[in-house]
Amino acid sequence: MADKRVDDSWTSYARELGVNLQRARHAKGISQERVAHLAGIAGFTYQKYEKGESRPGTPMNPQLFTLLSLSQVLDVPLADLLPAFEPDLTR
Repeated sequence: MADKRVDDSWTSYARELGVNLQRARHAKGISQERVAHLAGIAGFTYQKYEKGESRPGTPMNPQLFTLLSLSQVLDVPLADLLPAFEPDLTR
């Protein structure tokens, strides 16, 4: 992503996805570690996802398989985890 506006748009989208993961987890009443274990990912990875990151300063971009696993573990439709807006990736 060469364009700063695309970077900002994707960063905002990833951050909101992380907030949605955290809300769903709190509603389910389970720990980050438990979600990660049940979804088959590392606890550290899931912690970063709730922050909207994959590495410090890098917006997350999880695989579809991982997103579907998380939605099933959290017992919410995938659409409920995705932000209500789409990032502008066309620039």
